[in-house]
Amino acid sequence: MSKELYNGNNALKAGDGSLLNDKLHSYIEELIPSREPLFIEMEGYAKENKVPIMELVGIEALLQLLRIQDSKKILEVGTAIGYSALRMAEALPNASIVTIERDLERIQAAEEYMSRSKHGEQILLIKGDALEVEELVSGQAPYDTIFVDAAKGQYKKFFEIYSKYLNDDGIIITDNVLFKGLVTEEEIESKRIRNLVKKIDGFNQWLMNHPDYHTVILPVGDGIAISKKKR
Repeated sequence: MSKELYNGNNALKAGDGSLLNDKLHSYIEELIPSREPLFIEMEGYAKENKVPIMELVGIEALLQLLRIQDSKKILEVGTAIGYSALRMAEALPNASIVTIERDLERIQAAEEYMSRSKHGEQILLIKGDALEVEELVSGQAPYDTIFVDAAKGQYKKFFEIYSKYLNDDGIIITDNVLFKGLVTEEEIESKRIRNLVKKIDGFNQWLMNHPDYHTVILPVGDGIAISKKKR
């Protein structure tokens, strides 16, 4: 892609959140089975209201990882409108999910969608800033999986705060670590985006060299990092 795609107001549009070429991405999406009507409605709401949720290929990869892990207790940092929490609950009917959100409008939407879903009973929504609700989250520990999908500039802090509540055999999954490919760009016009990319790259460098975790980054969706404790 040309650098022009990453300048100014277009900085967040490049690739539409996918790191695959358009044809291949469309092919994979067409293979994904149809989803519950509520999930399709949520996808439409997120698109219309510019709420960031995982795109289809990315969340299908996440759900498969959770099935392989056979996660029974999941912590999600960043609820948004509850899309990924409900998708996780559907995929793992015996699991319970603790999810954190601070945005009041998104909390309201998440609660409404959860109340309309039979999977909503599996979810505990903690309202507040993920940097400030550790005590509430720790009361539900330990967790088989921690999924981080909140403020990207705070990823390192989220990891440091909540990794201590992970089971010895658990995994931590972090979304958006390739940030639409911007982590590879040296010239980004927007100062805000440039600073955010710098933080994400710093987190990736730190995580890949963490003394206590094995980590791999997969170019799926917007890039996901999968971290597992070293034995």
